Amino acid sequence: MTEVDLEDLDTRLVGRFGSAAEGWLAGVPALAERLASRWDFTLGEIFDSGASSVVLRCRWTDGTPAVLKLSPDGPLLTKQLEMLRVFAPSGRVPAVLAADADAGAMVLEEILPGTEAENLPSASLPGRWGELLAALHAVPPPEGWPWSLRGRFEESFARIGKRITEPAIAARIAPATWRRTIERCEKLLDTQTGVVLLHGDLHLGNVLDGGPRGLIAIDPKACVGDPCFDAVDYVVSGAGHEGVEARCRSVANACGLDGDRLSAWSRVVAPMFAIAHLTYGGPEQALDELLALIS
Repeated sequence: MTEVDLEDLDTRLVGRFGSAAEGWLAGVPALAERLASRWDFTLGEIFDSGASSVVLRCRWTDGTPAVLKLSPDGPLLTKQLEMLRVFAPSGRVPAVLAADADAGAMVLEEILPGTEAENLPSASLPGRWGELLAALHAVPPPEGWPWSLRGRFEESFARIGKRITEPAIAARIAPATWRRTIERCEKLLDTQTGVVLLHGDLHLGNVLDGGPRGLIAIDPKACVGDPCFDAVDYVVSGAGHEGVEARCRSVANACGLDGDRLSAWSRVVAPMFAIAHLTYGGPEQALDELLALIS
């Protein structure tokens, strides 16, 4: 790990976990070396690390490419392990090769070729998404599974709702619009039928090309709810491209989903996409379409 790598990761991890993450990050090189010795793999470069973890490529002694994922949040990593293991029978999530929750570490197979879904041919993607959903949703929810789609939205609305008063967001999304979004969501949650075990965070960046295996989903936030939800981020990302409604029709047909409900879910998720556009920037055409969708 280079000093530049550490500085970049420090900013993201401290933003998520506070100043304590700085001390943890300083110990990551030594921790990675200990785990490499213990599990007998060779360390490679930093790979696709996010705001809650450090991810490094590695290679098993038999040549199997893998990734080492380290996090200062042990309970979060334990939860991720549980979710990967529950979806393992689908064959559509990375296999867990080794794990030590106390150390905040797990080794996963590296998905190859690993192209993100947004960079795959658009014409074939709805059908491939349908195959992915069929495999994931065929996994029965474990008895007493504690996470639901309702709880997922309660957390999201509480977290994102704090930002509605920020000037850049308030100028484009009125409090009444946000309240209407919550009401739309409640109506959909109250009318769920045929609920399944959802991936729960199935955006285009969390779906990779697994070659002959088909699309592979990473980083699940597994919860029980309406099967349409696992297609809605893909649908709403059509803003500024072929359009949300056009993508909704093609995805609903390919995935065997209720098109009216999928469209209704897109109006719930669109404000969150709009807030992301207002925060991080994005094509004005896409933002205009998102704002029109929630009016």
